[in-house]
Amino acid sequence: MAAAVANRYARALVDVVTASTSTVQPEDAVRQLRAVDEMLAGSSELRIALLTPAISNTRKRAVMGRLLEEMSVSDLIRNFVFVIINHRRIGMLGEMTEAFDLLMDQRLGFVRAEVTSAAALDARRSASLEAELSRLTGKRMRLRFAVDSSLLGGAVARIGSTVFDGSIRGQLQQLRRQLIDSAG
Repeated sequence: MAAAVANRYARALVDVVTASTSTVQPEDAVRQLRAVDEMLAGSSELRIALLTPAISNTRKRAVMGRLLEEMSVSDLIRNFVFVIINHRRIGMLGEMTEAFDLLMDQRLGFVRAEVTSAAALDARRSASLEAELSRLTGKRMRLRFAVDSSLLGGAVARIGSTVFDGSIRGQLQQLRRQLIDSAG
């Protein structure tokens, strides 16, 4: 239920941001929404105040309006925050932000990949991996990186349910299977 509500709000925001009349670039909207979410996550007092029904929506909007102005948040994102305050959905901002980011990537034609490597990849290797995954899939990629020290080397990329295993462990397992197949 909560995920469906978050997706509905996120989809509406994507529609507004990607409309030809929008004055906000999609990347800026994602960045600003994340900043607002991080601000709320970092302040339990603010979060409690926004979730407390005893405080009027007018006061909540006034406080958030000042904070958002200091953050230089666009009018569009400010208005979105005001709408979710009015509908008592501010507690779902984190879920809405995640859904918005994912839906925006989909709308812009990006596919997400989770890349796990033995060590952090430098910018050159990250770009090379992104280019190779784009070539393999025929799609523009948005990569998220993680480090797993249990990998011997190389990287593993997950795109949906597809796994591209370029790790040394994966290569050794493939070599083992080939040796067993050729011996049998």
